[in-house]
Amino acid sequence: MAAGKKAKNMGKAAKGKTKEVTGKAVGNETLEVKGRAEQAAADAKQAGRKAKDALKH
Repeated sequence: MAAGKKAKNMGKAAKGKTKEVTGKAVGNETLEVKGRAEQAAADAKQAGRKAKDALKH
């Protein structure tokens, strides 16, 4: 996987985790859910890239 894209996905996952934790801390369920969704999207992209890379080799 390209290092830049991997770093970008890891950044999105971290941003999502931050939103989730912040939402829990302030009691904002919407922010918490958005954070979980961002994490899931980043994880899905990483999994897709890993599968794509595995098929190349």
